[in-house]
Amino acid sequence: MDLLNVCVAGATGWTGEAVARAVLDSADLRLRTAVARSAAGADLGAVWGGAELGVPVFSTVDDALDDVDVLIDYTSHTAVGRHVRTAVVRGVGVVVGSSGLSGADYEEIAALAEEHGVGVVASGNFSLTAALAQAAARLAARHLPHWEIVDYASATKPDAPSGTARELAEQLAAVRRPEYAVDPEHTAGHPEARGASIAGTQVHSLRLPGYTLAVEAQFGLPDERLVIRHEAGPSPAPYVAGTLLATRAAAARRGLVRGLDALLLSGD
Repeated sequence: MDLLNVCVAGATGWTGEAVARAVLDSADLRLRTAVARSAAGADLGAVWGGAELGVPVFSTVDDALDDVDVLIDYTSHTAVGRHVRTAVVRGVGVVVGSSGLSGADYEEIAALAEEHGVGVVASGNFSLTAALAQAAARLAARHLPHWEIVDYASATKPDAPSGTARELAEQLAAVRRPEYAVDPEHTAGHPEARGASIAGTQVHSLRLPGYTLAVEAQFGLPDERLVIRHEAGPSPAPYVAGTLLATRAAAARRGLVRGLDALLLSGD
């Protein structure tokens, strides 16, 4: 069996550590390098407080990509775009687990991936249940013309909307644009109270203590309403299996795949 060499950027972070440990436990994946600026120069096992694993930690993605097949990025919204472009130009596939990239960013990344012959799999949420919720929302949008999105996260989440909410809005826009009885831009009083328009969909982001992550797509018709809601608990466990699935897919593909649900529904 040929092993896929993997680099995890953000391997000391909340999700990144869980994913890196899962790579170590996988028979077909090898954790070759890690990226964490605060631990650069150390062995990842020692950084985690255990025995050395033979996995060097680097301060930059560019330094960590030698003999790497796929980069898994769980860093920050400020760094992810640079990391993805660096890897793709180096001929390394990428799994994008960090939020912060716009539709325009992904258009550029798609072109780069095609040019350099590598696969990029990006998802606002690598939870299998979140992916299925997105697929259900796309189906609903084919039949129900009115919808909005509510995005919930902890008070400390620095970006809004979440990657999950942004991706969902963009996926629904690919089905059609929602209809509004009163265009949000024409709202009397404070139009900003109607939320942000993401790909034509109004998205409302709540940042409060007590939430981890949740996204709702709310669809309405006269005298009835459909709510498709995904919630995640306080551990990173929901995102591990989908990330590993995407890692294997990125190594075997060329070009950009948006959304874990695209992989699940294709059967790949």
